[in-house]
Amino acid sequence: MALAVGCRARPGKSGDNKTGSWRVFKPIFDHEKCSKCSMCQTLCPEGCVHEDEEGFFDPDYSFCKGCGICAAECPKEAITMKQEEK
Repeated sequence: MALAVGCRARPGKSGDNKTGSWRVFKPIFDHEKCSKCSMCQTLCPEGCVHEDEEGFFDPDYSFCKGCGICAAECPKEAITMKQEEK
């Protein structure tokens, strides 16, 4: 959804509004370092980190805003923030 300056989004569920397009940094998850502790999923304010079939975690970049909380709180330093290329 494109918004003009000064506009507000229509009411609805946050899952309806893909907000990842304006991200400056994105988290890169390294499964080799991951201990599967789920801290990234637990602390993600957008709820966009999901567990895969093997128990590893990855973000849904359509909703990730690139805040970096997952990377800052990862006890194994398995998440790094990389500048987004557009």
